[in-house]
Amino acid sequence: MPSVRTPDPNPGWLSDIALDETRSRVPILYVEAVPVRLDSLGQVEHVGVLLRGSAMTGELTRTLVSGRVMHGESVREALLRNLEKDLGPTAFPQLPASTVPFSVAEYFPLPGVAPLYDPRQHAVALAYVVPVTGDCAPRQDALELTWLTPEEASSDHLFDEMEGGRGSLLREALASVGALTR
Repeated sequence: MPSVRTPDPNPGWLSDIALDETRSRVPILYVEAVPVRLDSLGQVEHVGVLLRGSAMTGELTRTLVSGRVMHGESVREALLRNLEKDLGPTAFPQLPASTVPFSVAEYFPLPGVAPLYDPRQHAVALAYVVPVTGDCAPRQDALELTWLTPEEASSDHLFDEMEGGRGSLLREALASVGALTR
């Protein structure tokens, strides 16, 4: 199944052809977010995972909120833009006070080099856990958002469904907020 894509109304900086050429030569900076719902004590109750159709394999895969940092855009602006792009304008994310990520994730175009894999490019992603308080309605190429308990989110079954090795990043996110149950 090909990926369902809505054209980005503000593509930012490069045409698709120029982006492909750049991806083949230099690492691209991304932000990734693990949306969470918190209880009244600030503990993670649920973790949001997106379902997408993969253009690479034609399969449905689970993934995280993710997107490029555009030229001239701050990391905070990129994080907010990509959360809105994937979760909708009424998700009401609570961006962290500090832009220090829980992880700096590195994706390589060759499988087996590192746990994270993206056949299109060498990419570096700043990864954040972001509480959301509003209604989430997936947009762009996300088909649905599934809310899971931390136990479900750390399961081997979900780990295997995650695109590009992102199961390891999800477990790292859970560990960073004390919610890893395995």
